[in-house]
Amino acid sequence: MFVHLRLHTEFSVIDGTNRIDEIVTSAATDQQPALAITDLSNLFGAIKFYKEGRKRGVKPIIGAEIWLEGLGKDAAQLSRVVLLVQNTAGYLNLSELLARAWTQNANKAQATISMAWLQALNEGLICLSGAQAGPVGQALLQGDEARAFDAAMQLAQVFTHRFYLELQRVGRPEDEPQVAAAVQLAQRMNLPVVATHPIQFAAPQDFEAHEARVCIAEGEILANPRRVRRFTREQHFKTAAQMAELFADVPSSLANTVAIAQRCNLSLVLGKPQLPDFPIPQVDGVVMEADDYFRYASQEGLKERMAHLYPDPAKRAAEMPRYQERLEFELGTILKMGFPGYFLIVGDFINWAKSHGCPVGPGRGSGAGSLVAYALKITDLDPLQYNLLFERFLNPERVSMPDFDIDFCQGNRDRVIDYVKDKYGKDAVSQIATFGTMAARAAIRDVGRVLDMSYTFCDGISKLIPNKPGVAVTLQKPPPDRKKDDKLVYASEAEPILAEREAKEEDVRTLLELARKLEGMTRNIGMHAGGVLIAPGKLTDFCPLYQQPGSDSAVSQYDKNDVEAVGLVKFDFLGLATLTILEIARKFIIQRHPGQENFAFENLPLDDKATYRLFQDGKTEAVFQFESRGMQGMLRDAKPTRLEDLIALNALYRPGPMDLIPSFVARKHGREVVEYPHPLVANMLSETYGIMVYQEQVMQTAQILGGYSLGGADMLRRAMGKKDADEMARHRQIFRDGAAKNAITQDKADDIFDLMEKFAGYGFNKSHAAAYSLLAYHTAWLKVHYTAEFFCANMTVEMDDTDKLKVLLEDAIKMGLTFEPPDVNRGVSRFEPVSDTVIRYGLAAVKGSGAQAIEAIVAARTGRGVGPLGDVSGPFKSLFDFCARVDRSRINKRTVEALIKAGAFDAIHLNRASLLASVDLAFEFGAATLANANQCSLFDMGGADDVGSSTQEPELVQATPWGVKECLTYEKTAVGFYLSGHLFDEVADEVRRFAKRPVAELLDTREPQLLAGIVTDFRIINGQRGKLGLFKLDDKSGVIDARADEALINAHKNLLKDDELIIVMGKAQPDRFSGGMQLTVTQVWDLEQARCRFGKYLRVVLGHAAHATGAGTDVAPASAATTLATPTHATPTRAPDVARLLKDYPAQREVTEQGDLWRGLQVRMALTCQGEEGAASVELQLGERAKFYPTNAALASWWAQAAPGTADIVYE
Repeated sequence: MFVHLRLHTEFSVIDGTNRIDEIVTSAATDQQPALAITDLSNLFGAIKFYKEGRKRGVKPIIGAEIWLEGLGKDAAQLSRVVLLVQNTAGYLNLSELLARAWTQNANKAQATISMAWLQALNEGLICLSGAQAGPVGQALLQGDEARAFDAAMQLAQVFTHRFYLELQRVGRPEDEPQVAAAVQLAQRMNLPVVATHPIQFAAPQDFEAHEARVCIAEGEILANPRRVRRFTREQHFKTAAQMAELFADVPSSLANTVAIAQRCNLSLVLGKPQLPDFPIPQVDGVVMEADDYFRYASQEGLKERMAHLYPDPAKRAAEMPRYQERLEFELGTILKMGFPGYFLIVGDFINWAKSHGCPVGPGRGSGAGSLVAYALKITDLDPLQYNLLFERFLNPERVSMPDFDIDFCQGNRDRVIDYVKDKYGKDAVSQIATFGTMAARAAIRDVGRVLDMSYTFCDGISKLIPNKPGVAVTLQKPPPDRKKDDKLVYASEAEPILAEREAKEEDVRTLLELARKLEGMTRNIGMHAGGVLIAPGKLTDFCPLYQQPGSDSAVSQYDKNDVEAVGLVKFDFLGLATLTILEIARKFIIQRHPGQENFAFENLPLDDKATYRLFQDGKTEAVFQFESRGMQGMLRDAKPTRLEDLIALNALYRPGPMDLIPSFVARKHGREVVEYPHPLVANMLSETYGIMVYQEQVMQTAQILGGYSLGGADMLRRAMGKKDADEMARHRQIFRDGAAKNAITQDKADDIFDLMEKFAGYGFNKSHAAAYSLLAYHTAWLKVHYTAEFFCANMTVEMDDTDKLKVLLEDAIKMGLTFEPPDVNRGVSRFEPVSDTVIRYGLAAVKGSGAQAIEAIVAARTGRGVGPLGDVSGPFKSLFDFCARVDRSRINKRTVEALIKAGAFDAIHLNRASLLASVDLAFEFGAATLANANQCSLFDMGGADDVGSSTQEPELVQATPWGVKECLTYEKTAVGFYLSGHLFDEVADEVRRFAKRPVAELLDTREPQLLAGIVTDFRIINGQRGKLGLFKLDDKSGVIDARADEALINAHKNLLKDDELIIVMGKAQPDRFSGGMQLTVTQVWDLEQARCRFGKYLRVVLGHAAHATGAGTDVAPASAATTLATPTHATPTRAPDVARLLKDYPAQREVTEQGDLWRGLQVRMALTCQGEEGAASVELQLGERAKFYPTNAALASWWAQAAPGTADIVYE
């Protein structure tokens, strides 16, 4: 017999491709009695391995390969040994050792364990010497027998009768010398030997995949001849017979594998929750038992809630019995299950958060269905008012841990976790590990890189993998015996091109075959988004800890399923940005509006007509849960009038039930008859117009019609979700029998059961939808009634996301708000409401600024700066004053340059070009001022007013002011978009002469319309008929989504790109999703081309005054046509040199099928002569060939030679 005592699974991450279920199956197939897992420095897969071994009849031996320090040739040299767990003491010690290795070596490259730790924590552990990688093996390979003897002696003394010298034969040249030396040393020291085989991959054919995984981790190329190759083809799973043959000459080494397995007898208690003890506070000086205090706190909490819900005592007394009955039922269930401590722990940290300025969500998930949770202020939604079910959260007929998901304000979440650590002990609290896996596309890219295939090739293959959010897509080939309920999407089926290329191209075949072997394997270790463990004592009594190098937070080495398996209880602390937004806005409201000192969102009326009008109009940008374009379109159709409508729409807007939205809307507005599956459920389904929207409605239908208890109905719902045929047949009969008691025929009962089964598959949790819809209502109410505060809060939270900021800015302008630019003299880090309609841009939203820099600016301005000038306060008087007073260690030139480009210094000096050119000089001045101030301070010469006075401010560097476009372009680099103006402004007057209709006034007509605007957000997608260009056309009055086909994209590549002015002809049609219009572009021009297309001629007035220009015609003023100013020194009677101008700016010839076409503007000369009988005017039309091409430069030349305002384009 033989037992494998070395195994790296996929959880070794940097090497090892063994999947736990497959390798345990191999051991079971070979009838090996046991198998050890020894991943490097971790127990990530230990619980999964333990459970799989027990299931397969293979004794699981838990262990780990560790990095050992202190036994090498010198202190810096590391070696590796294997530790195997014998019993519970060994498990606890290994957990502690591994936790120390990660948490106390966070700045080291390896998670190492010292000999001192081993001496203290070796009980219950067997040590294997590590073969060639161990301290003994390293010394033997170097021929240093004395050091080998010393290392072996030290380990043998620490692990008394539990230390074995390892022998390995895996095809390495040094194997035989090492085996011989180890056997000789064992005989000399009377130590046992053991044969081990380091299993890195399952089968010989998996060697290439394993090497690819190693190369991925190390950033190597597979074929690199200079790559260090640490593994051999022999390191696959070997049968007991193969191992017996391999070590036939050392039979004791084989027997000792079995002996070690017999000594390892760890038995883990799984599935038994271990809650920490909640410290019960005294009540009126009396110490209560936990159960009694739980009941007391719940009753008192309900009284407080009822006083708020029903201020009228008579109404409260009438309603109390049904609340009391529900509370008693829930209390009885919770006490019977033994979970009062869980509720008290959750209630404690939530109420601490609420009382310490950490906003908490009204509820999340099914927990909002509990009245006890509402009474303890864990949730803030009355479950009876919204018909929410406790059994959906905690089923009396199915004992399982309750699980509250709690939303906290993102900025304060860590404060709550710190409170929990302080209360229960830092060694009892941690967050939870997650294991990132190699998805299909990532596997292709990673494998392609190590195969040294081109990025373009690999990217092309990866893009053939279907991208289906929420659906698992795999590279694996569909099995021939695939089950009907197989929900996997097989890439080769979904994308025939992929299968075709694999069949024809060897490179594609090689890439996919290797990627398939690695797909789904653990790739990295992360932290669970919200899971926090609170243990009843040290966490390492349950599981080891892991800490990423450079991090200061430890996580469990087990994922959320495995921590629950070992008895740890998970509490979900989730960060929700919406709560942060509401809290920032609440503080603004209290600061700015007298009488609102006690403002709280939970006190808002839920029937505000203006708020529902916002929903009905679909103006829900930045409204929680309802911000998407699809949601906005749905809201415009549905026109919600109550919170129940929002709850239903929130639940319906997801794949599956989305198909029911048209029927829901039609029934709500009386366009479709409301029908119910049976009259007995009409009252229950009336709020959703007869449609089963929620899981709770499926449960209630089973209760009302089928005679189920709500606990039994929850089990039915779960069974329907699993689609177990036998289980469903059993429940169908139970439902039939119950329905018969309500006089429902079997056929009708089966129809209703089928309907329930359908809705159970995609019905939504009403408790969650209700809690989140309440938050949505709060954000919408805020947007309507405190619009400036709403946008300030949103933009502050999103200030690092330029795309979101831009959307918010555009929406704020639509809502009637204006923006002041960032200002170093008045601004702060965040966005601030200046008035109900004006917002000051946040300084921290300027790219490259940073929180520290803004803090330093505000500190200097308010007299809280550092250094000799730190107490100088007041606005900055100049750029030089700014650089002298702001802490130089917290701000740099790049930050100042970005602030200048963003306009943050405009209040000091308007010439941004001069300011930017003076930054170096200003920093030099600041340094000199500081040095002078320090010297004055050193010798105590003069008072504070004299500090730095001897340093004279220089003048700003002279520079030509930026034009409008240059100014806006710099703004865009600093904040991500135009802030102080719009690129369309400089051409608006001229463009409106021919493209007269602004985007905001676009007509819903089939007729082509002429529009002009700036291109933004241009991108190209692959459409059904070729490439499609999607972009927004923005003319400041409004923005419209536009699209151009591939022919237009190719013809106008120089125009169809961001920040370009274009003039387009196109057809508009309503866009249901956005609620606006969508433009299909058919023609595109730039401004010069548009002048030719829509201009009639250039009219030049000769002779008398310029005021003769344009009488009775549609003429663009010269100053508006371009940014080029007409010279003031022009002589009114001077005639332009027409011949010269026509020659310098000739018309452009275009060859067409009809012949040559000359694109340009004709010139018409208007002559005014003064005679005895008055002025006489005549206009001369120059010949057809007398055209010029109307570039800005050409027009500038005409204006330079003509009198001011006497040369203008006349448009149609």
